[in-house]
Amino acid sequence: MKRVPAFFCQLVSGRKPVRDCLKDLDSTDRKAIGEDIKDVEFSWPIGMPLCRSLGRGLWEVRSDLARGRIARVMFCLHEGRMVLLHGFIKKTQKTPIAVIEIALDRMRGLT
Repeated sequence: MKRVPAFFCQLVSGRKPVRDCLKDLDSTDRKAIGEDIKDVEFSWPIGMPLCRSLGRGLWEVRSDLARGRIARVMFCLHEGRMVLLHGFIKKTQKTPIAVIEIALDRMRGLT
């Protein structure tokens, strides 16, 4: 049984940014990220190396992709759900502050 079911954050425009991000990836990468999200859903609370707190109620799912690439899906817990706020392919060692701010803004917009 899922401990925290995952849901895509939906913007006012109707767009679901994480779903859109996943659609842009090939099926192998989508599957890897989906499996990692599923592991969090069923095993919450879970820590490193799969999941890490970014502070202020923001978490990230850490996924390794083909060709040495790394993906991150940022989420928060809201009303017993894992709300997927922002997803991206990581290109630098440290997550850029602007990317964290995008996820925090979306988190603040949850009702």
